[in-house]
Amino acid sequence: MSVFNFRSAWAIYKQELMRAFRTAMQSILAPVLTTTLYFVVFGAAMGNSVQHGLGGVNYGAFIVPGLLLLTLLSESTTNASFGIYMPRFTGAIYELLSAPVGIGETLVGFVGAAATKSLILAAIILLTATRFVDYHIEHPIYALGYILLVSASFSLFGFILGIWADSFEKLSIVPLLILTPLTFLGGTFYSIQVLPEPWRSVAMANPVVYLVNGLRWTFYGTSDVSIGISLGLTLLFLAFCVGLIAWIFRTGWRLRT
Repeated sequence: MSVFNFRSAWAIYKQELMRAFRTAMQSILAPVLTTTLYFVVFGAAMGNSVQHGLGGVNYGAFIVPGLLLLTLLSESTTNASFGIYMPRFTGAIYELLSAPVGIGETLVGFVGAAATKSLILAAIILLTATRFVDYHIEHPIYALGYILLVSASFSLFGFILGIWADSFEKLSIVPLLILTPLTFLGGTFYSIQVLPEPWRSVAMANPVVYLVNGLRWTFYGTSDVSIGISLGLTLLFLAFCVGLIAWIFRTGWRLRT
C-alpha cells in the first residue's frame, strides 16, 4: 500500500497556485471586475424595481448566491482544466507520470490549487458585494461547506475536461457554451417560480438550478427546490467525477498517448 507523498502534492499545489498569482490580472482581477459590473447593473440599478417572487429578499441580495455560484463554476472548471492541459500540451505530463506521484497527490495538487483559487475569488466577491447590497448568510457553516463542495466538484470536472481536450478550442467549449448558459438559465438572476409553464418544468431539468438554490438556501433559508435534493445531486456529481478520474488514471486514457 503506497503512502501519500505530501511533498509531491505540495509541490504541484504551490506551482499551480503561483501561476495564478503571476497572472493576477486575468485570474483574479477580471472575474471580480465582471461580478462587480453585475452588482452595479442588476443589483444597484434594478434592485428597487424587482421584488416579485423573491421571498421578501431584496433583489440585489437575492442575486449574490447566483453570482457567487457563476464564478465558482466557471473559475473552478477553467483553472483545473487549464492546469492539467498545459503539462499535456508541453509534454511535461510524462515527467509527472514517471515520477513517484500517485493519483491522490496529483488530484490534491492540481484540483486543490484550482479550488483554492475559486475560494479566494469567492471571498473577494462576497466582500465586494457588501459595497453594493445588504445581504446576510443565515447558515454560514452550511454555506462554507456547500461552497467547498461545489468548488471541489467542478475542479474535478475541470480536471477531466483538461484531460479530454486536445486543443485550446475544446478547452473553452464546455465553460463558454454549456456551463455559462446553463448558469444564466438556472435562476441566477431570478426565481424559477416566476416562470410560466412549460418553462418552469423545462428549467427544473437544468442541473444548475439545484446548485443555485442549494447555495441560496444557505444564505436566506428559502429556495425553489429542496436543499436535500440539491445536496444529494452535488454529492452524486462529485462521486461521478472521482470515479471517472480513477478510471482515467487506471487506463491511462489521454495521458499516455
